[in-house]
Amino acid sequence: MPRGAREKSSSGIYHIMLRGINKQVIFNDEEDFSRFIYYLGRYKKESDYKIYSYCLMNNHIHLILKVNSIDLESILKRIAGSYAQWYNRKYSRVGHLFQDRFKSKAIEDERYLFAAMRYIHMNPIKDNISKSMENYVWSSYSDYLYGRGITDILGPLILFQMMN
Repeated sequence: MPRGAREKSSSGIYHIMLRGINKQVIFNDEEDFSRFIYYLGRYKKESDYKIYSYCLMNNHIHLILKVNSIDLESILKRIAGSYAQWYNRKYSRVGHLFQDRFKSKAIEDERYLFAAMRYIHMNPIKDNISKSMENYVWSSYSDYLYGRGITDILGPLILFQMMN
């Protein structure tokens, strides 16, 4: 049975999930996490998207992106493809790194946007990797706290909205 068409967002905002093939680890060390964040930021300008939120876990990734002129599939192909090629070279492996195609959910309103952002940033706590969002360095939460990083939404209002 053919897979269904991806739901298109009228707002251009999507919650995206990528998982390692067979749920395998896709980030083994700090260099791996940093490299994925590098690719996420590198393609931002040329692929015309905004990064609203991200969280990198050992075996999966959550992103909230707003796409504009370039389609979501092309953007994720650049980011995930570049990372997979780098990862395969680093670890002398071949084959797919990510399981199936990425999953995405269209975000059409502010309420769902903030709920998705909260869900993403709570992942390390839910998986007992961190005791607080502030202490997990591989998410955009620290971008919100300190006003730096690759995300395009910053400030206390975002933190307040996420917590309520």
